[in-house]
Amino acid sequence: MLLYFAGPLFCEAERAFNAKLTEQIETLGYKVFLPQRDGDQVNHEPYLSMTVEKRAKAIFDLDKEHLLSSDIFLYVLDGRIPDEGAAVALGMAHMKKKMDREEMILVGLHTDRRAAFPNEKLNPMIYSSLDVIYNNVDALLAYLEEKI
Repeated sequence: MLLYFAGPLFCEAERAFNAKLTEQIETLGYKVFLPQRDGDQVNHEPYLSMTVEKRAKAIFDLDKEHLLSSDIFLYVLDGRIPDEGAAVALGMAHMKKKMDREEMILVGLHTDRRAAFPNEKLNPMIYSSLDVIYNNVDALLAYLEEKI
């Protein structure tokens, strides 16, 4: 099964967390598309010579291709607010599921106690787009192990 890993990936701590969790998920038998690792070709030629606009489009197209073909979409929701690029990816995955991939599973992982909305931890548009949300890695891994 293919799992698309969405979430923040711009600082060392985020990338380390993503890599460790990806390793744990792959141990269960999943093939994981982790953009920071598997989309690394955009950090080499010919991508580096592209205009900012063309490079951004290439990154978008690569990620979109993998997320639309995934069986499970995982969104790490941690941070003061969830990563905006991953929010766009969730929207695409949600529409793909509704249009022609009902079996696609949209999973959230939210270990962060901070809340951006009064009396709510997540924006309702994000919360309502996900099938299930876990608040710790062990629970997420147990769920994924059942699904493989």
